Amino acid sequence: MTQEKLLLIPGPTPVHPRIIQNLSLPTVSHVSPTMIEELKGALDNLKNIVFCKKGEAFIVAGAGTLAMEMALLNTVAIGERYLVLSQGYFGERMAQIGQSFGIEHDILQSSWGGAVLPEDLEQKLKDSTYAAIVCTHVDTATGACAPVKDYADIVSKHSSLFIIDGVCATGGIEERMDPWGVDVILTAAQKCFGTPPGLAILVFSEEAMAKRRTMGSIPAYYSDILRWLPIMKNPSKYFSTPCVNEIRAFFEGTRIILEEGIEERFLRHEKIARVFRAALSALGFSFFTQEPFLADTLSIVFYPEGIEDISFRKTLFGKGVVVAGGLGPVAGKVFRMGHMGNLSFSQVRFAVSALEDTLASLDYRFESGTGLKAAEKVLSAD
Repeated sequence: MTQEKLLLIPGPTPVHPRIIQNLSLPTVSHVSPTMIEELKGALDNLKNIVFCKKGEAFIVAGAGTLAMEMALLNTVAIGERYLVLSQGYFGERMAQIGQSFGIEHDILQSSWGGAVLPEDLEQKLKDSTYAAIVCTHVDTATGACAPVKDYADIVSKHSSLFIIDGVCATGGIEERMDPWGVDVILTAAQKCFGTPPGLAILVFSEEAMAKRRTMGSIPAYYSDILRWLPIMKNPSKYFSTPCVNEIRAFFEGTRIILEEGIEERFLRHEKIARVFRAALSALGFSFFTQEPFLADTLSIVFYPEGIEDISFRKTLFGKGVVVAGGLGPVAGKVFRMGHMGNLSFSQVRFAVSALEDTLASLDYRFESGTGLKAAEKVLSAD
C-alpha cells in the first residue's frame, strides 16, 4: 500500500477522518430525508462561517472556477462593466470569464507578490462606475492576501456590488459578509474547508439576489442561481443531480469548523503560517510575497542557493510531504506550500522535520534542528 503523503499544496488539503467517513457512507437518494437534512445543514453552516444572516447560499457540483463563473454571470449583465482587482493568476481568470461571455471589464493589476492598494481602488472609482468589483482574496500563484475589508469599505460608498473570490481563504481567513457589506463570496470545498474537491460554493447577499432578479435571462443554464434557488430552499426538489457524497462530506467539514470555533480557526491558521515561516527562515529560505500581503493559508518560498526545484520536491515527497511548484515568472525558483484547512500542530512538526531531512539528503549545510527549534518557539509562545 502506498504511503499516505501530507498534502501541503494550495489545495486539496488533508482530509479529516470524520470527513472521509462521511464521504465513504453509502450513496443515498438525492431527495432522501438524509440528503435534505444534511444539505440544509451545510447551507446554514456555510452562512454562519461567512457571517451572513440574510441572503442565500448555494452548493452545486463543480469547482472553484464554476463558482467564479456563477458569481459573475448572476450579477453583471451583458452591456454592463465590472472591475477586477488582480494580484495574479486568478484575477486574470476572472477577466477571462467575462471575455468568454462578452461582458466588458477593466483591470487594476498589482505586481506579482503584492496586491492592489485601497487608495488605487478609491481613485479608480472616482472616474468610473461598475456593476461589480471583483477581487481574489488570496491568489494561489503569488501568495498575496488582498486587503478585502478595506476594499469593502470603499465599495460601500458606491453603487457597485462587491464580490470576493474566497477559494483560498473562506473558512481560514476572516470574511464577514454582513458586517463588511460583501455581496458575494465564492469558494470551493477543497482548501480551507478541508473537504474533497467537487463542489462550487457561493453565498449571495440580499442585494446580489435582487440584482439577479432584475437581469431577466442570463447566458447560462446550469450556472443560473435562480434555477438552483428552489432546490436550496427545498432540497427535495430536483434540478440536477447533486454530488450526494461530497455534500455529505462538506456538511461534516462545516460542522468541524463550527465545533472548533470560527474565530479560533482564524487564529490557528495565522499561527501555523507563522510557525512555518519561522522554520523556513531559520533554514535559509525566503518568501516571494511582499510582507504586508503574506497570506495565512499558503506561502510562496524561494529556494536558498544550491537547492534545485525538482530535486527538492521529489526528495520531500519521499519523506512524506507534498508541496507544489511555482507558476508564471517564478516557476522553478519557488515552491508553494499550503498550510490551511484541518492541519494539526503535530502535522506541522512532521512537515518541518521532513524539510530538515530533505535538506540533509541534498547536502545542504545547516545546523540540524534549526527549523524545529524555530517552529517550537512560535508554537510555545502563545
